Amino acid sequence: MSGRHPGARVLVVEDDSTVAEVVTRYLAREGFQVETIADGPSALDYTLASPPDLLVLDLMLPGLDGLELCRRVRAVASVPIVMLTARGDETDRVVGLELGADDYIAKPFSPRELTARVKAVLRRSAGLVDDPLSAVDQRLTAGHLEVDLAAREVRLAGDTVDLTGREFDLLAFFMLHPHQVFRREELLELVWGYTFGDTSTVTVHVRRLREKVEADPSAPGHIRTVWGVGYRFEA
Repeated sequence: MSGRHPGARVLVVEDDSTVAEVVTRYLAREGFQVETIADGPSALDYTLASPPDLLVLDLMLPGLDGLELCRRVRAVASVPIVMLTARGDETDRVVGLELGADDYIAKPFSPRELTARVKAVLRRSAGLVDDPLSAVDQRLTAGHLEVDLAAREVRLAGDTVDLTGREFDLLAFFMLHPHQVFRREELLELVWGYTFGDTSTVTVHVRRLREKVEADPSAPGHIRTVWGVGYRFEA
């Protein structure tokens, strides 16, 4: 894959033929090579045999659900994954993100938003997004929390903390900009690379990050909520 994304191969795994057709049409219009598969086992076989540049993955699939498919793909490949979900339960989204999905979008969704997210995930996975972390070679500390930007490692009181890639990016961004308040929309643009979209993905990541790095996630000392505005990091 070169440049922005010309010719990038996208596998759409969706058992609803109408949704699959709409997604395929919009992505093809943007120059992507799109394949569609309607069940989990076939999608897994295809992905392992010929990994696409990105997976658009529905959660509700016959044969093998999207979460299990995501887990199995992630165990052997680093293919970027954008999940589609019609479920209202936030738990499924959180689990998907923890399994390694790069992003999710809830149905009903705007095809324009999905296309923008696919492009953003591909840009970031290809290293085409201006990344403020790449220009910084240092360790960041805040109390017992330590972040090694070069090694992309996090330790809390000396113990390694297992973060997803996006959780690490978000934590590092917060620590590089202490005492500054950021709206969810700003974080979506600055950390995710999206200029619009569902800000609940920021909320989910902040909550999961607090559970991993805060002594008391219900009363966070580092990642603080500024009510009615957004979030602020305090050392």
